[in-house]
Amino acid sequence: MPIEMSAEKFDWCVGEALDLLPAGVSEQLENVAVIVQDRPPADQPPDLLGYYDGVPVTERFGFGGIGALPDRILIFRTPILAICDTPGDVVDEVVITVVHEVAHYFGIDEERIHELGWG
Repeated sequence: MPIEMSAEKFDWCVGEALDLLPAGVSEQLENVAVIVQDRPPADQPPDLLGYYDGVPVTERFGFGGIGALPDRILIFRTPILAICDTPGDVVDEVVITVVHEVAHYFGIDEERIHELGWG
């Protein structure tokens, strides 16, 4: 059965997940916004947990610079809550989703993310 959790508590979980990133990783996140939304956009699967919207750092040759819009990591609250039974499950799933999307920021593809256990 899906768990209920306030938006504030869910946002806190996302912040905690970001705080758990190793210092070397978090220090390299540049010009990226982490945004919590209730649901994925209509053009995405309704059970999508997160989404990286941007240009991976491995593809940024000559890209960006001053005034460039930030990349976005979107975390979708409703689908995550729908697959969780306890607050601990939510924390675990948020951590997995944040790490998964941060990996995309660094140019790691879906197959490799799954091989690393973050799929």
